[in-house]
Amino acid sequence: MHITDYSEYQIAYQKSLEEPDLFWAEIAEHFHWRKKWNKVLEWNFEEPNVKWFQGAKLNITENCIDRHLEKNGNKIALIWEPNDPSEAHKTYTFIELHKEVCRFANVLKNMGVDKGDRVCIYMPMIPELAFAVLACARIGAVHSVVFAGFSANSLADRINDAGAKLVICSDAMSRGSKQLPLKNVVDEALKTCSTVEKVLVVNRLNWPIHLRNGLDFVYDMEAEKVDENCPATEMDAEDMLFMLYTSGSTGKPKGVVHSTAGYMVYTAYSFLNVFQYDIDDIHFCTADIGWITGHSYILYGPLLNGATTVMFEGVPNHPDPSRFWQLIEKHSVTHFYTAPTAIRSLMQSGTDHLTPFAMHSLKVLGSVGEPINEEAWHWYHVNVGKERCQIVDTWFQTETGGILISALAGISPTRPAHAGQPLPGIHAVLLDSKGNEIEGNDKEGYLCIKFPWPSMLRTTYGDHERCRQTYFSAYKGYYFTGDGARRDENGLYRIIGRVDDVINVSGHRFGTAEIENAVNQNKNVVESAVVGYPHELKGQGIYVYVICQNMPEAAEQNWLRSSIIQTVAEEIGAIAKPDKIQFVSGLPKTRSGKIMRRILRKVAEGDVSNLGDTSTLLDPLVVEEIIIGAVL
Repeated sequence: MHITDYSEYQIAYQKSLEEPDLFWAEIAEHFHWRKKWNKVLEWNFEEPNVKWFQGAKLNITENCIDRHLEKNGNKIALIWEPNDPSEAHKTYTFIELHKEVCRFANVLKNMGVDKGDRVCIYMPMIPELAFAVLACARIGAVHSVVFAGFSANSLADRINDAGAKLVICSDAMSRGSKQLPLKNVVDEALKTCSTVEKVLVVNRLNWPIHLRNGLDFVYDMEAEKVDENCPATEMDAEDMLFMLYTSGSTGKPKGVVHSTAGYMVYTAYSFLNVFQYDIDDIHFCTADIGWITGHSYILYGPLLNGATTVMFEGVPNHPDPSRFWQLIEKHSVTHFYTAPTAIRSLMQSGTDHLTPFAMHSLKVLGSVGEPINEEAWHWYHVNVGKERCQIVDTWFQTETGGILISALAGISPTRPAHAGQPLPGIHAVLLDSKGNEIEGNDKEGYLCIKFPWPSMLRTTYGDHERCRQTYFSAYKGYYFTGDGARRDENGLYRIIGRVDDVINVSGHRFGTAEIENAVNQNKNVVESAVVGYPHELKGQGIYVYVICQNMPEAAEQNWLRSSIIQTVAEEIGAIAKPDKIQFVSGLPKTRSGKIMRRILRKVAEGDVSNLGDTSTLLDPLVVEEIIIGAVL
């Protein structure tokens, strides 16, 4: 299961293509099963219909927790760091985690939650969030974690779509310098939700909350009524484990469904091999559990491997930009996994905040969420990794469940701004616009997956046709990722952005990420975002939003525009020169760091009549500034 050198990777990859059933069956043998499978895989991409390990019986929490108790029960499973550094951190051994999860599971059972019920979890990054997720899995309830930052309307949409029976929330949350009510948001959301029978409230900040008789319950009070032993519910391999909502092109969120056994096998395998985890390592993923990265690489992936995982409530620049580095030193973190957005944000603060920290414990650095530009890659490598740590630039999606393309730390070849090679079991291909496979290296096309992998989505909740149309209809016989990619001369993949983020300039296709990478090479640029807009001569023009260290004065802007255009011409070619450059103080980002390009495209096109819901943005006010300063 653990690949230790590149020749092993090559052998494993080839075997996974030639004998996929045998390959995955051998990996699955490393887990605890109540009953083994009758058939490894049944699949049809037409419908689509994918089933892994049919006939098997298991519970994923027995593999995350119970099987570690005898030999490693006293090992720390979870380290929790609060938002406020003056507040003490908490640790939980596997024994203690087992007790907390069982207690939480018993509370859920007492509240009438049964196998198959959907539970919406709307909480900050506190230990009880982890307990709640695992408690749902222990009793067979389906967890739907909604990032604690979505508006009441967005929360209500997700509750209603899932038909959630119970909502778990906290009184309030603390994030950076802000404290925000969560129970109040839930109360507002429930005005339009008919399926919710009860609300369970976890205390975080001791805020006064309104408790409605028969509807609202306080976790601490309910936990006193139950014990710390909860036998795990037996689940079928294809039983739903969780759903997680992701944005859709229609504006209606899609409830991506993941099943139990396949997700377990793949997330454990990908975590172990991408990060090259050893038993004494400390893994720190800075994502939120409200996103797939947090599901797979804070909770399930690490715990399935008996790892120690760090869960952080705060943000990278509070109370100052050294917070990440302090935590790495404090807990002797070996594996640090964060987003390019966070890296670029910290780059703006210079390197003084890094100087006091040697971070000798670090072995592997990870990047996730979007393609990392070369400037950020090198800054990360030099200033955080001290030029001795391997960087794994991972690519995956909510729909894929786990990492599909990445270097294996210290084993696979790497190249800045390139995700790397597919993991064993991932038959990645490039297709042209007609659906023909593009052979050879140094090629570009649409990134598709030719064969099922265990952690892939099974459906979109309540709307299987939407799943088929979105992921399996564009190219018959393939899962379409929606991304364009380039395979370099050595077979390493570089993700060049969503297909709808590809700009066609005079017949030449450019990925927005590719142009952004070039723009960001300019020493004056901190971050950029590129979109296309209708151009009378070229078909599409290139519109660039640029963040600098300091907002340039009007007198400087023309010179700076010329400098950026020259940089792009040098990096890509004259055909890719930006047509319009707008200097901004910020970009419209979700709280997970994703840039809302839909808004930027609308502004670039001069159509700001319907920008949609901006309440879920990290800073909605930045949109007004961008509209006012638009280059028309």
